[in-house]
Formats: sequence, structure tokens, C-alpha cells
Amino acid sequence: MARKTVSRKRKAGEPKDQQQLGWCQAPQKRIRISCSSRHAQQWCGSRRSVVCALRGREFRPQQQHELRLQRSLRGFAAGRLPGILKEREFSLGRLNKVFASQWLNHRQVVCGTKCNTLFVVDVLSGKITRIPMLKDRECSDAGSGTVGAMTTGRHYLPTGGSHARLDQQGCGIHAIELNPSKTLLATGGDNPNSLAIYQLPTLDPVCVGDDGHNDWIFSIAWISDTMAVSGSRDGSMGLWEITEEVIGRSERSPSDDTVPSYAHISHRALKDIPKEYTNPYNCKVRALAFNNTHKELGAVSLDGYFHLWKAERNLCKILSTKLPHCKENVCLAYGQDWSVYAVGSQAHVSFLDPRQPTHNIKSVSSRERGSGIRSVSFYEHIVTVGTGQGSLLFYDIRAHRFLENPFNSSSGYRKCAPDGILKLTTGKGWLNHDETWRSYFSDIHSFPNAVYTHCYDDSGTKLFVAGGPLCSGLHGNYAGLWS
Repeated sequence: MARKTVSRKRKAGEPKDQQQLGWCQAPQKRIRISCSSRHAQQWCGSRRSVVCALRGREFRPQQQHELRLQRSLRGFAAGRLPGILKEREFSLGRLNKVFASQWLNHRQVVCGTKCNTLFVVDVLSGKITRIPMLKDRECSDAGSGTVGAMTTGRHYLPTGGSHARLDQQGCGIHAIELNPSKTLLATGGDNPNSLAIYQLPTLDPVCVGDDGHNDWIFSIAWISDTMAVSGSRDGSMGLWEITEEVIGRSERSPSDDTVPSYAHISHRALKDIPKEYTNPYNCKVRALAFNNTHKELGAVSLDGYFHLWKAERNLCKILSTKLPHCKENVCLAYGQDWSVYAVGSQAHVSFLDPRQPTHNIKSVSSRERGSGIRSVSFYEHIVTVGTGQGSLLFYDIRAHRFLENPFNSSSGYRKCAPDGILKLTTGKGWLNHDETWRSYFSDIHSFPNAVYTHCYDDSGTKLFVAGGPLCSGLHGNYAGLWS
């Protein structure tokens, strides 16, 4: 009690610092209290950080749990959705074979055809809007190498003259790709040897890369927001840079023509794929896929090789690997979550990890020998496979098996394959009964439509599928939305 009395009844002349110390008058106790005060001040000064740290420890597990839950739900939906998809077919008129497609937004898909037509289809209304093709610069200055030279977009001939024009009749648009920010679209030009760039969402022309390839462009891959790589039938890969200057100049160029002005650019680099292991005339770059994590670009050539390149500001070769199935390697996709490339061949899908020995390459049969794998894609843990017989197959890369048909054959909703796997079949589409058909195919009642292209929308609930007859001499088309 005496201690309390002393601590509360201080003398008026007592120093201020002693009044703050209170009854702890011993020197060692004063030091201890002073240290405690400093710690308290430091804690008060940093209390906001401590609170944030404590709140982070409290909510971070919850956020991680929510992310894991969302991922699990997406994976669950990806495995169940194919079994309940229903087809809605679109009429494309007399267009010939859709080779490439990409979603622009939740209701528009841009497509390219064998007849060299670029168009946008509205999946809600079915309306078709054609996009003007971009032409090369005049032949007189095609070899000048000028970067950013402006043209009015008309009265221009493709490089190579009339012979190139006749040779490209059977080619068309084989590739359409959007850059990561979805502000630019890359595809083939009016001359299939050239790269055409459009701005999104307006689809205004930006530039044409017409100084590079001597043969058709088969594939395109963006390696950054402003750099794209094109793979050509001439066995080369071109690296193109679309600078802010080129984009800005195309935006500022006034034009009263139907097609606004656009620039002409030259390649930043041009690399040939290795030809020392095989017939050099068969070294045609058929498909490209980019690994953004390691900045590596995978390429498949028709001679049955897989090539890996380091792709940043230039292209540097890393390795070349012989594929186990080397016939008709025409499609390639990269699974970012699984770090593997999927290669489609005549009758198999091969899964390739470049960092593993070649004997570890796993291949699965498509169950449709001879028709070929024409398109392949990753969505979550499901690999979607489009075949030349108009079938869509779904391979579970986690379970190492194709999805099974959830409906039996008697339900009438799905045709059950003999081995019980889930197989969706495209509709009839449109086939031109021309002279070729009358001469060689008139006794055949129906032709399956090869699935040359397919793509999921951002939600993963809509699958756009397109193609046409597999026989090169037949003229026809197919497009449908599975949802």
C-alpha cells in the first residue's frame, strides 16, 4: 500500500522524466523500462505492417483455398462438358473449307478459308461479315526492305507476279492468332506468303510483312505483344516486330478508300529449320506453338521432326527430335499447365516434353486410322482432338485415357463408339456438286467434314468447330457451335 501511495503522490519539484518513470527508481529498472518504451514505439510505428501481415496470414489460406476450389470446378466442368454439348450449325454460303478460327469476344469468331476469305461470324445471329484482305507492296519496290512504308491498300500485286497468283489458288488462310493482350490479330495476307496484321477490336489494317517467305504461311505464333513468328512451307520461320510507330502511323493515315492505309514491314529475322537429317524438299514448317514460361517456340515439320527454338528478340535453335509417328504431322499445341507439346499425326497424338529423353514420348491412337489428326488443343486437363472423319475426341491427360460416353447407344443422344469413348460428329455442312464431284464422287451419298480448326471461348463452355471435306478436290464447308 505504501508503494501505491508513493507512486501517486509525487513532489511538485520532481523532474519530469522521473515522474514518467514512476516508482521504478532503480537505475537498472529505468533502463529496462526505457527499452520497453522504445520497443513499444517501434511497434506503434510499424503496427500497420504487422496488422497487414496478420491479416494476410489469416486470409491467404482462404484465398488459396478459393483459387484451388475454382481450379477444381473448372477441371470438373472441363471433364463433364463434352458429354452434354449440343451442335448448332451455321450456313457459310459457298465458302470453301475453314482452315483457321479464333474467338474475338463472347459472340464473334474470326475465320479463314481455303478460298482466301477472312470473315467474322456472329454465333448468336449467324451473320457473316467479310474482312478485306491486305495486299503486298508493288513489285517494283518489293525488295526495298523499307519498314513502315505507307500504301493506300489498293492497286498492289502479290510478290512473284501471275505465277504466284496461280500457285496460291489452292492455299488460302491457314493461321489466325491473337496477341496476348488481344489488341492485334495476325493472319495471312492476300498473298498467302505474306503476314497481315489487323488491330482489335476494330479489325483496321496495321501492316503487311511481305518481305520474307517464298511460299505459303502455314502457322503463326505470338511470342510477345508486339512480336510474331510465322512458319512457312518454304522451310523458314520469320520473326516480325510490330512497333508502336507502325501502329501509330496506320492510325493517323487518312484514307477515303474502302480499305484504310497500312504499312509494309520487313522481317526482323529469318531462320531455316535444320535440313541435314532428311529430304530438304520435305522440310516444311507445318505448325508452331509457344511456351511463354521458358520463352521457347516449338515447330513441327512435315518430315517428322520437332524443333525447339529460344524465342525472345531473336530465334536460336535448341534441339531437333525425330517424332515416333512421322506421317502428316500437321497440328501442334502446348499445354502450359502440363509443360508438354501435343503433336497430331496421321493416326496418333504424341505428347512431347523436350527436356525428357525421346523414348519417353507417349502416343495415343485416335481410333480413326488413315483420316489424320487435323486439329488439337488444350483446355484444363482435356486435350480436344479433331479428326479428318469429322469427329471430336477428348483425351484426359491426367487419367491417360479418352473420355467415355456418358450416354448409351439406345438413348439416341450420342452415337456410342465400339470402344465406348465419347465421340462427337460434325453435321452435314455444305458440299458443292461440281464437275469434280459428278465425275468421281457422285456415287457416294455423304462425306464427313474434317475438323480443320476448333477453339474454346474464354469461359470454356462454348466450342467453335469448323472445316470441310477432307478430299482436296472437293469444295465445301462446315461450321458449328457446340455449347
